Amino acid sequence: MTDFLLLATILLAVGVIAVPIATRLGLGSVLGYLIAGMAISPALGWLGVDVVQIQHFAEFGVVMMLFLIGLELEPKNLWEMRTRLLGLGGGQVFITILAFAAVSYFIMGDAWQTAVTIGMILALSSTAIILQTLDEKGLMKTEGGQSSFSVLLFQDIAVIPMLALIPLLAVPEIASEAAAHAGEHAGGDHGGGGINILEGLPAWAAALATLAAIAFVVLAGNYLTRPIFRFIAMAGLRELFTATALLFVTGIALLMSVVGLSPALGTFIAGVVLANSEYRHELESDVEPFKGLLLGLFFITVGAGINFTLLAQSWQSVLGWTAVLIATKIAVLYSLGGMFGIRGQDRWLFALALAQAGEFGFVLLTYATGNNVVPQALADQLLLIVAMSMLVTPLLFILYDRVILRSFRKGRERAFDEIGHSSDIVLAGRGRVGGIVERMLDMADYKATVIDYSSLQIERLSKFGIRTYYGDATRPDLLKSAGIEKARLLIIAIDDKEATNRLVKHVVKHYPQVHILARAFDRMHVYELWSLGCRDIIRETYDSSLRMGRSAFEALGVTPEQAEGMTRLFEEMDRKSMVEMANAFDFDTPPWENEELIALSKKLRSDWDPLLRDQIDQIMGRDDLRDAAE
Repeated sequence: MTDFLLLATILLAVGVIAVPIATRLGLGSVLGYLIAGMAISPALGWLGVDVVQIQHFAEFGVVMMLFLIGLELEPKNLWEMRTRLLGLGGGQVFITILAFAAVSYFIMGDAWQTAVTIGMILALSSTAIILQTLDEKGLMKTEGGQSSFSVLLFQDIAVIPMLALIPLLAVPEIASEAAAHAGEHAGGDHGGGGINILEGLPAWAAALATLAAIAFVVLAGNYLTRPIFRFIAMAGLRELFTATALLFVTGIALLMSVVGLSPALGTFIAGVVLANSEYRHELESDVEPFKGLLLGLFFITVGAGINFTLLAQSWQSVLGWTAVLIATKIAVLYSLGGMFGIRGQDRWLFALALAQAGEFGFVLLTYATGNNVVPQALADQLLLIVAMSMLVTPLLFILYDRVILRSFRKGRERAFDEIGHSSDIVLAGRGRVGGIVERMLDMADYKATVIDYSSLQIERLSKFGIRTYYGDATRPDLLKSAGIEKARLLIIAIDDKEATNRLVKHVVKHYPQVHILARAFDRMHVYELWSLGCRDIIRETYDSSLRMGRSAFEALGVTPEQAEGMTRLFEEMDRKSMVEMANAFDFDTPPWENEELIALSKKLRSDWDPLLRDQIDQIMGRDDLRDAAE
């Protein structure tokens, strides 16, 4: 028990420490987990921990991830993806297998069976790393993200025929070597081990049983899950619903395993079937935390499983072949992306994201050595190459973010517009807030000089005949050409907190006669703008929040008049306390460290609460009820 607690503490501690640091440095959570695993690898070896067994358990995070992906896809959407799925996915897998098989056979001199198997192993990419990184960076809905997802989906499905094909590629000459190294492979035995109830059956019987298992998953998802979850809901216990969701996922994974199929594919199919279920969101929220923890643990074990002794002995070869792997896959993916109409930055995202080998490579490697297809020594080197390529992946995303994306944005930049005329109103930002303000002013025949930094927004507005100047309103020269020296009013509706602060600071200092009306993002931003000298500040969600509060009162049975009175009372109190708090705000000290601000907040609440309750009692007529009762 102590050993288990020690191991759990170590694994959780390194993840908690490494991931926030890596995320803060812009490296992403995946690289944080991998580095954490590498850091604790010596300690795990000293403690005699079997990293392979932990990795087998953690790989279930990939299964859960495929289930959650399936929940996001409706069957009709899957059908709409067929071109990408078969064209991009099939093309990538087939061409990459041919490329690496040719290198292995003609250059390295491996047997053709080994060469084909190596091609299959390296053709796969890391579903876990790519999808998690795309989701973290908000790139999943882009053209490059969707194309990457299609290829990953095809790869996960392709693992099934690969597992079926590998035993047929056995090379008798390496059987003795494979037997000698049995049990030493860093990937463990999760490809060829386990129970397979179809073993020994005729091919037609095995095929029928496999189809029956898939049909059962589809039918159970359609017809059994709803009554089961309704029955569980009757108990009213949240933990029971969570246990049922986990049972559903583990049960399907077990069924797929015993018939020789991929558990990830089975849970993916189940997720697609349940995509239209009323329990979809409940399932997502129950499974998501376990998926995240297991994936994090999986990446830690990948980092900890790296054979540093072998890496030290052959680091030049490993790094060289890792570079060849990544460069080859980038070339294949970039070419395919162009053939299927992926352009610009999305094409680079597609190529860079999928350039590594994946976690299923560990599965196939183990299966291949166990079936006498790949020699153990070669398998150990391939394991390092797969792991190193996964380690490099977050760096490829950084390359995309900081070099490729910036270069494409720079290439699309247009020169700022020349502002030919000026008015006494300057409006900075014509988005969802500035657009409404501009329309209201125009309705009353007040013409504003409108400046916006989004060229796409301006192009769209121009189609409706709306004149907006392209430029950065925080630039002093552009602001001057817009007539800020003679303006009566500057309205700041920029969707950027720091840019708003810079603009307010500049105008207050150089054009104090201009009235500034600024959009604030939240309460703390109000304090910042106030300290910079702005005295007309509108919180962007304030009025809508007041309306929601008033509607909440009415929904609870309060009359509209009483609800309006209490809303006005709250607004009056909030505005007065806001000014006092803003005067105590220190721009250089975080609010949670400003003792004066904290003390003032507590004092205002203690002063206002009794007064508010007395006035609310009057509005609600509670004083009359109290007097009558007395």
